[in-house]
Amino acid sequence: MCAVSALVLTPVLFATACGSSEGATTALSGPATATTLTIATDKDSGPLNIFAGQTDQMTEMIYDKLLAPSPYVDDPQPWLATSVDQVSATTWEVKLRDDVTWHDGEAFTADDVVFSFHYMHSAPTGRFTHHVNDTPSISTVEATADGGVRFVCDYACPELGTVTLADLPVLPEHIWSSVDPAKAKEVTALPVGTGPYKLVEYSPTSGYRFEANADYFAGTPTVDEIVMPVIADSSATFTALRSGQIDATTRALTPELITEFENSADISVIKTSPLRYPELKLNFLEAPFSDAQFRTALNQSVDRDQLLEIVGLGQGRPATQGYVHPDAPYANPTESPYDVDGAKKILDGMGYVDKDGDGIRENAAGEKLAFTIHVDGGLSPDVRAAELLTEDFGKVGVETSVVAVDTGTLSDIATKKTYDMYITMNSPHAVADSTQFIMSHRSGNIWKSPSIAYPEFDALYDKWKLTETNEARLAVLDEIQDLYNRQPTTIGLYYPDEYFGVRSDTFGGWVETPGYGIVHKWSFLPREISASVNAIAPVR
Repeated sequence: MCAVSALVLTPVLFATACGSSEGATTALSGPATATTLTIATDKDSGPLNIFAGQTDQMTEMIYDKLLAPSPYVDDPQPWLATSVDQVSATTWEVKLRDDVTWHDGEAFTADDVVFSFHYMHSAPTGRFTHHVNDTPSISTVEATADGGVRFVCDYACPELGTVTLADLPVLPEHIWSSVDPAKAKEVTALPVGTGPYKLVEYSPTSGYRFEANADYFAGTPTVDEIVMPVIADSSATFTALRSGQIDATTRALTPELITEFENSADISVIKTSPLRYPELKLNFLEAPFSDAQFRTALNQSVDRDQLLEIVGLGQGRPATQGYVHPDAPYANPTESPYDVDGAKKILDGMGYVDKDGDGIRENAAGEKLAFTIHVDGGLSPDVRAAELLTEDFGKVGVETSVVAVDTGTLSDIATKKTYDMYITMNSPHAVADSTQFIMSHRSGNIWKSPSIAYPEFDALYDKWKLTETNEARLAVLDEIQDLYNRQPTTIGLYYPDEYFGVRSDTFGGWVETPGYGIVHKWSFLPREISASVNAIAPVR
């Protein structure tokens, strides 16, 4: 593993770092370049304002970061930076490339980096802002005399290089300095970045059109133009792929379509391991879900092998390793047991018994343990998962009923926390970013500290903050994962594999990078460039 205290990449030649690209994803048959690709996106994400939502795949085609490709690989490498050095427990110094320009021709400088981090600090809480406000807490960002940037944290920040600097996009000061941070979410102008593509057209009806950045510092993109129409309907998307109207899609194949496309003469299928999975969220603010023992009992009663086999059609792994995705760089491989008898004993010990013999337990007041599982009725795999969970919970004496709602209603229920349980899909940022795992305990996502007492976590959090090396910090993260997985507030269902269909006769440059599938800038840069920063996932 490369030393996180001295990440260096030659600014002219992007040589492979930390070993070669041997074992990386093998190339598909098909041309390595293309004039135009048409790639359907499954939703309208607006004009790609990074403060208005999570649109990582497309925004990363426009923006760059100091390190690449992301926090989701073991060894992200310098990108807009040429070197990233930890000089003390709380201080990092970064040297920058001097050959980078913004899409409008303005030069990229240290002032842009300093501005970006200060702006993130002032902007409303969102996808990126925790990286500068809390976890870690960056007290000072300043330009140095040699044109670099110095970061100083309020407490030790050994993962600043491999996580924060590999995740935050850098903004152009000359564009965003005129925007009040409080109104950052309202910006509708097309974004200006340093990335390999410029967004030149957007409309809610026709979607997106990107043009290659001919002056990109890392080399000429392999596709001149990328057109991304919005096709919200799944069946319409795959019909368009079959007919050749589109070359690829951001939407993964549904399990029942995989064999069909694998047998197609015109379409190639690419298997990926996404850093996301479906989960059952528990309302830990309300009894009895606020009781750690009750959550443990529910967790032990879930038959994850059955969920994978029936809902995921066996394509993936059962979610037995808890909240952190097992492919995340900091994952703790501890297994969560499937133990129906153990779950029953826990509930017995809590005083929940079936007094009238109808199979449903009651509390001390005689109220039955009866709850609802809300689910998006338009997602048939989630509905089926909820039905299987109802059977699992029924086996330990907990009655649940499935309530199917539309996407908007489910989002409203989740935001207001007016639910017992609901099924959702989490994100790579949630379950593969080590600092977000800490922040999720402090923000109300998987806990609500400090408004709800959780002394075991608080003690480990204090221990985590005192660590000064990446190794020591990861060791404490193992302890935090053990604690969380014993009494989770969200129950993983299965870790799916994902399969994407592409028309490789039009383009064969597709590669997987962890957390992003295949539609991302690393598929549209020369393969040796993507391999140089460990952006290409190995063949499994």
